[in-house]
Amino acid sequence: MTIDVLPDNVLLEVFEFYLGKDDADEVDYDHNYDGWQTLVHICHRWRRVVFTSPRRLDLKLFCTQQRLINLKMLDIWAELPIVVIAEDVESEEDVTNIITALRQHNRVCRINYCHRQFQDSLLKAFAAIDEPCLALTSLDLSSSQQQNVPVLPDSFLGGSAPRLRSIDLNGIPYPSIGTLLLSTTNLVQLSIWRIPHSGYISPETIVPCLSTLTRLESLDIGFQYTQSLAHGASRHPPLVTRIVLPNLTSLGFNGDIEYLENLLSRVETPILHESRFCFFNQLVFDTPLLGDFICRTETFTTIHAARIQFFSWAIGITLSGREEMATREALRLEITCKPLDWQLSALAQVLNSFMSSLGTLERLDIGVYHEHEDWQDEIEATQWLETLRSFTSVKEMTLESKDSVRLVTPALQELAGEGATEVLPALQKLFLRTYGRRPWGPFKEAIEQFVATRQLHGQPIAVHYKRH
Repeated sequence: MTIDVLPDNVLLEVFEFYLGKDDADEVDYDHNYDGWQTLVHICHRWRRVVFTSPRRLDLKLFCTQQRLINLKMLDIWAELPIVVIAEDVESEEDVTNIITALRQHNRVCRINYCHRQFQDSLLKAFAAIDEPCLALTSLDLSSSQQQNVPVLPDSFLGGSAPRLRSIDLNGIPYPSIGTLLLSTTNLVQLSIWRIPHSGYISPETIVPCLSTLTRLESLDIGFQYTQSLAHGASRHPPLVTRIVLPNLTSLGFNGDIEYLENLLSRVETPILHESRFCFFNQLVFDTPLLGDFICRTETFTTIHAARIQFFSWAIGITLSGREEMATREALRLEITCKPLDWQLSALAQVLNSFMSSLGTLERLDIGVYHEHEDWQDEIEATQWLETLRSFTSVKEMTLESKDSVRLVTPALQELAGEGATEVLPALQKLFLRTYGRRPWGPFKEAIEQFVATRQLHGQPIAVHYKRH
């Protein structure tokens, strides 16, 4: 018996396995894009089976600077879509090869460009593409240059790419992207990250364009430098009719908090379950619009736990649902600042805008992971208490690092008399990770005094030690 006895449908399954079709959309491009060319040269039957199911087998021409593509090849396989992958293109020959493929604007279905070197020899050519790419479904352009990155003009892609499902721009200035977005009603993923000054897009510009993206599931907007203030973004925008993003489940942001608040005040995200917001440092964090967004977003109504982490470069807070729920990590906030006292001040300001609305939050974890200890004596107990004051419904608190035990317990000792229950009034359990031994000296005394004070006020606290 030979392989010829297999019916066509079985052959197709074998071919799918051989081509690695399931990996076609992976970032590392493991998909065997060239394998089908081997199959069609085996025999007439295999050739027929392959070409009668081009979509099932995901037949494409794969073009990189290493894989030369010429007009003769394009003519032979005239019906097949083209995937263009360009990474750190340097030689003129490589540029010519990529441009040859890009000129087939009705066939290019995917463009991935990444440049990590100092000089860029191809991005200007990408920017000059002014024909609509009617087959394009994925656009991924990335540059690590800090300046002189070519700006994508209004005419980029002819201002129309109706089949696009994914746009990922990293370090690429495209201030008129709104023109393109108006044509991409099938878009599922949009990421405009590390936006330089030359690519600034205001909330007033981007939001009307988002209103047409009813299928959008993931949205990320991030800036390289602080700039929304420099461009006069409105601190408290007027009330407007909010647009609805009915399928958005993931939202990411990096930049000035005023920009984010302006954006959030204009949108409704009924099924959002994952958010990541990173803010540039500033002296005052007045965030009423962030608090309003959290209050009217359903996923935040079931927040169960908060985890605060202090690093040497930033502070982060993660709000999570219960482990069995889909919204286990609903919100990640990060503020890029270094001194611990600045971090505590910024955190307290941001938390005050929305913590009162998180009545289901019952667990709090605190970890301090600064690389140096010379800041310890500069932190006042009142700063820690001001931060903890926001967590009125927390029943369990864990100090998950050695430094968090050393810093927070003296602050708890400050609670005495009638003020003993004003901070963490619902606390019932205190967990301390002590890394081999129980707190010693003044830290042990601070914990015992805090527990004794709460006992006197009829609110006992059980202390548990977690050793490593």
